Amino acid sequence: MVAGFALLTLNDAVLKWLTASYPTGEIVFMRSIFVMMLVAILAWRLGGLKTLRVVNLRGQLVRAGLMTTATLLFVTSLRLMPLADAVAIAFAAPLFITALARPLLGERVGWRRWVAVLVGFSGVLIMFRPTGETMRLVALIPLSVALASAFKDIITRQITATESSVAILFITTLALAAAGLVTVVGGWRAITLFDLGLFAIGGFLLGSAQYLTIEAFRYAEAAVVAPFEYSAVLWAMLYGYLIWGDVPDRWIISGSVLVIGSGLYILYRESRRR
Repeated sequence: MVAGFALLTLNDAVLKWLTASYPTGEIVFMRSIFVMMLVAILAWRLGGLKTLRVVNLRGQLVRAGLMTTATLLFVTSLRLMPLADAVAIAFAAPLFITALARPLLGERVGWRRWVAVLVGFSGVLIMFRPTGETMRLVALIPLSVALASAFKDIITRQITATESSVAILFITTLALAAAGLVTVVGGWRAITLFDLGLFAIGGFLLGSAQYLTIEAFRYAEAAVVAPFEYSAVLWAMLYGYLIWGDVPDRWIISGSVLVIGSGLYILYRESRRR
């Protein structure tokens, strides 16, 4: 999960340049095309067409729908409210996953893990320091992103029993490509050769990130894996320093200590259980 979010955050850094020149639908569609190329490579290396076999079609479609919904809602929230507010609220997803793990997956979630997840989320809030605008009704949009993401991850954990990671990635990418193509009607811009390279890099980073996170939910309980999504904040901090020279302030450092500490504690508790 940590490696997956490292690639996912790097993908966001690559796409930072593209959002200023291309509409959202075009970015989603073009990125999906290159993710499909990665799917083809993975299928070829891991067993051919049989790796794309779908057993639980309903589960696959539900996950794809949740992923598409979360993506479009998050982009909408970025247009209506400050970035820090939207991201901080969207990071409530691990809290929802922890709450849903018991009733939907039958996973035992003790009070210590709950406390660790809450500490990690408080670290995210400290780093982003949401403004007073967070209290507006528009905050329900990124909160819906968090809820949709939580259900998506719960569904991922459920369907990995019958579906390969390549098949899950394939169906979800198809849905995202379709959504991007529909929303880009009337807003397509010609792509330069340099930007095409950025789309390719972003697509392969995104596809690799999704594959790794699906694998994480295959091999570990959702309530254990989910808190490590907070590592995205740390990767963003590192990339910000290396690419743009952004130096973390005391708020970022303080919050990151809580995020890292909560993740290490959950890892420690899990090792004790085994």
